[in-house]
Amino acid sequence: MKIISSIEELNTIYGAGLSPASVTKVTKQLTPLYREMIEISPFAALATVGPEGLDCSPRGDLGGVVRVIDDETLHLPDWRGNNRVDSLSNIVRDPRLALMFLIPGSNTTMRINGRGVVSDDEALLSSFEMDGKHPRTVVVISIDEVYFQCARAVMRAELWNGEHFADPAKLPTPGQMLKAATGDFDQETYDREWPGRAAKTMW
Repeated sequence: MKIISSIEELNTIYGAGLSPASVTKVTKQLTPLYREMIEISPFAALATVGPEGLDCSPRGDLGGVVRVIDDETLHLPDWRGNNRVDSLSNIVRDPRLALMFLIPGSNTTMRINGRGVVSDDEALLSSFEMDGKHPRTVVVISIDEVYFQCARAVMRAELWNGEHFADPAKLPTPGQMLKAATGDFDQETYDREWPGRAAKTMW
């Protein structure tokens, strides 16, 4: 198998196909329309890097996954999860991060590259109160660059076409996957109790 090992080789293959829009769409801060797209997005993938390697974590919140503070700053609350804190551990040691926002029904995704810090400021946590609960931390994100992504990937995947949605009944359950990974695991009890446990610990 031939391996490409230099930027020059990549540029030979792809360089001639770069459109002006691919470059001019990148801004150092939010434009009004970029802000509109990001504020409406309920889901983002958060990518971070640390000494152990890379991490990419799903983040979601109905009504907007991040809070836009100004054209250069976002707040991302850390709601209940599995307590692995992979992303947060990376950020406190290396502030570089990236976000990809999805908007259900839209083929356009939004991308942000920037830097983050993790805060447990009491007033900040309280500002995100939901059902009487607060996130334990908030990631304060400084934007370095923002742009929209070409829609072809989402279009090729037909991501929002319900005819192509997977049937959950035909997919492995979390309990089954845990048993396959660990060997000795009560998958039936886990799968039976998981929906109720998730509903009670959403925030």
